[in-house]
Amino acid sequence: MTDDPAVEQTDAPIAIAPPVPILRIFSVEKAREFYVGYLGFAVAWEHRFEPDLPLYMQVERGAAVLHLSEHHGDGTPGTACFVPIRGIEAFHAELAAKDYPYARPGIEDAPWGSRTLTVGDPFGNTLRFDEAA
Repeated sequence: MTDDPAVEQTDAPIAIAPPVPILRIFSVEKAREFYVGYLGFAVAWEHRFEPDLPLYMQVERGAAVLHLSEHHGDGTPGTACFVPIRGIEAFHAELAAKDYPYARPGIEDAPWGSRTLTVGDPFGNTLRFDEAA
């Protein structure tokens, strides 16, 4: 058995937890401004092998977990993440109330019957927040 709370604790021989996307970033300051300041994620932890080497960090909000990496080879700019959400109207109002000049996302009706709020990060990655109907 694992101590990781994301892995379902069962007697089954295999237990798979939700994946954690690794998104490539090119500026720690811009990443913090967007993910923490704008989207409201919290930094769970950070790691550097040496003080002047690239940063790798985990941000979280609710059950959503993302890894952000400055390391070459981690992630590809242009990655899209599908993020299930409940309370999309409140989330939209929260974002609209912030003074973030680089994004003004709206809520759209998706062809699959849900509502989505799509926002791009400063590095070309897309987060698609989706509330099921």
